[in-house]
Amino acid sequence: MNLGGIERLRDRAVEEIRAAVDAAALESARVKYLGRKGSVTLLMPALKDVPPAERPEVGRALNALKIAVQEALEARKAELQTQSRGAGQPFDHTLPGEWRGLGTIHPISRLIERASEIFRAMGFTVADGPDIETVRNNFDALNTPEDHPSRDPSDTFYLENGDLLRCQTSPVQVRYMEAHPPPARIIAPGRCYRRDTPDATHSANFHQIEGLYVDQQVSLADLKGDLTYFARRLFGAGVALRFRPHFFPFTEPSVEVDASCHVCGGRGCRVCKQSGWIEIAGAGMVHPNVFRAVGYDRHEVVGYAFGMGIERMAMILYGVPDIRLLYENDLRYLTQFGAGV
Repeated sequence: MNLGGIERLRDRAVEEIRAAVDAAALESARVKYLGRKGSVTLLMPALKDVPPAERPEVGRALNALKIAVQEALEARKAELQTQSRGAGQPFDHTLPGEWRGLGTIHPISRLIERASEIFRAMGFTVADGPDIETVRNNFDALNTPEDHPSRDPSDTFYLENGDLLRCQTSPVQVRYMEAHPPPARIIAPGRCYRRDTPDATHSANFHQIEGLYVDQQVSLADLKGDLTYFARRLFGAGVALRFRPHFFPFTEPSVEVDASCHVCGGRGCRVCKQSGWIEIAGAGMVHPNVFRAVGYDRHEVVGYAFGMGIERMAMILYGVPDIRLLYENDLRYLTQFGAGV
């Protein structure tokens, strides 16, 4: 092994690599020189037989040989790749790119965003809470008696430790009032869970948006005015609302809120079941027992609360005939809701 032989091997290897016409020829050259039994590879162990005085210079030459071969291989590989991309018709950079399509916001998420935007403009803040709740927050603090049907295991998802999946987002109101002194003005959108049999209008997993307004002077008139404003912002200026007496454990007095059908304008159609009205919310004045449970002085504050089903409003707005269509993840169906509400 001498320096002249190393240089000749380098020149021969680089020339052969540069002459490779395709990837197969280039790989053959790589194996020939840098493979396990390649010419360059086999020279490395022979360095120990070189006289000690010459070994440093020969070692540097061998390293330079290996680097030169590696660089030649990388350079030729890049050249061949460039040539393969440019083969055939020349690239026309003026052609439009391939359209991959853009995702759209799910109609449920879009409606939550829109409802939150309207309520924020009215002075509400958005509050959040866990999906797994205690019986106390979900029922007891909301003045729901132990014999109430909603507490039955056939209606509520109970966990092994005694907690449950919340039936509504009202527990967020309990948590907020316990953590904040009055006044309180919040909305609480989120998932809810009930043991409903899925059909065209029911699902075991759905969404609600709850509202709470507590201060020294709050009346049922405030509730009616706020919900009317919200409905007209969401459904249109021509919508009418009606308030029917009802019963809820956590409000007194309680009402159910109906909106005039936006499809038929109140004349009666398939969507509103010929009644001209569609139920959109349950509401009422906060029961004094709820204030007592969270530590508010029921003699000092009053308030209202309401709860709306997001899916119900989505079905009204978008004309969705079956709630299950919102959860089947069929892009052909969901992408039609790309426009804002």
